Amino acid sequence: MQNILTAVLTGLASALVVVGGYQLLIAGPRFAKLRAIVDQHDQLLGGGAARATDRLSALERESAGIVAARDAELRRVDALEKTARLELPRVGFIRFNAFSDVGSDLSYALALLNRDGDGVVLSSIYSREETRTYGKAVTAFKPAQDPSGEELAAIEKARAAAT
Repeated sequence: MQNILTAVLTGLASALVVVGGYQLLIAGPRFAKLRAIVDQHDQLLGGGAARATDRLSALERESAGIVAARDAELRRVDALEKTARLELPRVGFIRFNAFSDVGSDLSYALALLNRDGDGVVLSSIYSREETRTYGKAVTAFKPAQDPSGEELAAIEKARAAAT
């Protein structure tokens, strides 16, 4: 009888240890999380439905403000992209001798183009008696008038420039 009583007490003690461990390791943290959720719920609805409606209204106003700010930023980006298309990031410059009796590469061709290849190519022809300057419109990397070899070289140099 003594052995049975000892076995029962040992079994009960083991069961108490297992239940205590379960309570400490599993149930306790889960109850704490549940308590935090219930507290948050009570805090949100603490004033009843009116408080929840006020909170939702505040969230909707905040969301509308964020949407308005995003739309303003999108308009700003569009304006900047339009401006960037007009800038001249492609530049090609070639110096050359237009005449064999004039040295020092005093003549030049200068291509100023935007990203789409639109712009102008300017040429300056230097001789001992005079200097002449010519300008030609360029669309999609093609000059409107017949180009010289130097003007074509300046356009190709501008086309190869970093974008």
